[in-house]
Amino acid sequence: MTKVEVFISSTCPHCPGAVQVVEEAKSQVPNLEVEICNVEDEENREKAINYGIMAVPSIAIDNHIEFVGAPSLPELLERLQ
Repeated sequence: MTKVEVFISSTCPHCPGAVQVVEEAKSQVPNLEVEICNVEDEENREKAINYGIMAVPSIAIDNHIEFVGAPSLPELLERLQ
């Protein structure tokens, strides 16, 4: 099982695109666990701080930050392989 965490903010104009790309990848990649982490929630803010995230959207794959910003679907799929 591969875990993908998408760190977002409700005020970010680029975050919905990042969520959409991850959801599209989920339909193509078996055993993909997706967690959307809004940094406005204290628990998710702590998690973002622990990762060293300074900007949203940021995407972590298996506990490593892989993207800052919204990747394209092909870029995300390549990292998931």
